[in-house]
Amino acid sequence: MTVIVLTNCPAGLRGFLTRWLLEISAGVFVGNPSARIRDVLWQEVQQYADQGRALLAHTTNNEQGFTFLTHDHAWHPIDYDGATLIHRPNPKPPSAEASRPTSAPSGWSGAARRRRFGRG
Repeated sequence: MTVIVLTNCPAGLRGFLTRWLLEISAGVFVGNPSARIRDVLWQEVQQYADQGRALLAHTTNNEQGFTFLTHDHAWHPIDYDGATLIHRPNPKPPSAEASRPTSAPSGWSGAARRRRFGRG
């Protein structure tokens, strides 16, 4: 079983993949091509993806029963004691200055004004 997920890729690439795989949702292709065809498809995806991202997952003979490859994706597969895991980079923590308001709010809030002085 092979699954290819495309994000922000040209329509021509999606049309190319439908020759060998079924598009079950927008940008999600599944099928059971041979390993040779799967490798050729992945090379084409890498070549024509432009600024898009791509993910390939396929069955293989390992402990997990599958493996995956990524193209121009922020998450990368890493090997951890024989198991393939996804490494997700941490977003930059907000700086202390950005999380602190520049000045304390002054006066009454709109809700407090309505509660205290009526609807008008």
